[in-house]
Amino acid sequence: MSRSDLATAEGYVTVPGGHVWYQVVGADRPGVPLLCLHGGPGMPHDYLEPLADLAASRPVIFYDQLGCGRSDRPADDSLWTTDRFVEELAVVRAALGLGRVHLFGNSWGGWLALQYALDRKPELESLILSSSPPSVSRWIADCAELRAGLDAPVRDVLDSHEAGGYFSCPEYQWAITQFYRRHLCRQDPWPACLERTFAGMGANVYETMWGPSEFGPVTGRLRDWDVTGRLGEIGITALVTGGRYDEARPAHLAILAEGLRNAKLVIFENSAHVAFIEEREAYLRVVEDFLARTEARSGA
Repeated sequence: MSRSDLATAEGYVTVPGGHVWYQVVGADRPGVPLLCLHGGPGMPHDYLEPLADLAASRPVIFYDQLGCGRSDRPADDSLWTTDRFVEELAVVRAALGLGRVHLFGNSWGGWLALQYALDRKPELESLILSSSPPSVSRWIADCAELRAGLDAPVRDVLDSHEAGGYFSCPEYQWAITQFYRRHLCRQDPWPACLERTFAGMGANVYETMWGPSEFGPVTGRLRDWDVTGRLGEIGITALVTGGRYDEARPAHLAILAEGLRNAKLVIFENSAHVAFIEEREAYLRVVEDFLARTEARSGA
């Protein structure tokens, strides 16, 4: 069944700070819905579109978090906090009537899912945590090691531009792209869904919560985020996924899977940070099998 054959609904939900856009693919499907959380912060949902292939058996729901994509972009930096994004998630879930639901999060979206599970103790059918390690400080250290593996001319550009604060310079952006093509998405050329994500980015959200760039000083509100010591509080059935070349390094993802009380880890050998794009068919088979097994155990 192609995506064009599936019933699709979209609209807006009022959340703290404005309105967020959502889309339900497979709105008439009978299975337990899958709610998808994108990364960034501030990178809209478009790059998650391969997950819509799962809508043959269940509704798959996307939304653009406030500040990016098709959602409102208020000029109020006080809105860009993890607590407000957790509340936004809770409001979207309630507004769409998602009682029984699987929750998927990639990168920052997985951090959001973890914080939601810890803060709200929600009833969830399962968690799928894609390239979402539990510690920002460990993430930074891992990325520094991966950066050291870049060619010397690329490292020189990164070093000189960061020293001068020239984060918007095209040469600096070129150097960042060299890292992304190794550790974000190794598919060449990048698919349109990923290109649209970068085009729809909410830069203010990203800079406020993270900082001026992937490598520039992490000055944002996420700089001290770390839930490693609390993972044992989460008993929800979980699938942890990542890529062999991921900036979220497999050893760090293993810490996440081992810390959760009921989790399985799957590493995709030919992928970086977006395995659902880079190894689409294999990734979706793993997820569909996980969803089916989880529902069979729970009687959904």
